[in-house]
Amino acid sequence: MGVISIPEEGRGPLTVPVWYAYEPGEELRIVTGGTSRKGRLLERAGRFSLCVHTEIPPYKYVSVEGPIVSVERADVERDLRPLAHRYLGAEAGAAYIAGTREEHLDNVLVRMGNFKGSSFAR
Repeated sequence: MGVISIPEEGRGPLTVPVWYAYEPGEELRIVTGGTSRKGRLLERAGRFSLCVHTEIPPYKYVSVEGPIVSVERADVERDLRPLAHRYLGAEAGAAYIAGTREEHLDNVLVRMGNFKGSSFAR
């Protein structure tokens, strides 16, 4: 899991856990509800930060920040199912998709590109 942080005018940033997808050399991708608070803030801000860390020693993390290069309607099979399988496993991921498909009708795929990052390992 990663922790996303999105600027919000007049408040501290919205900082919440998210499922994410990334392959070296490609864009960072997340899926969220287009009309959710997170979705609306991403659209407005045009950028976000993401921090991913290990939970066991030796602790490591990577943090990236960058612009959103596209927001498009998410496809459950192309975008959400691979995330569900990654985070829940094939069987539980398939059950999650089957049980929540209707909840994801307004989902958007958000892509971050040209990002800058830092990392730490101890």
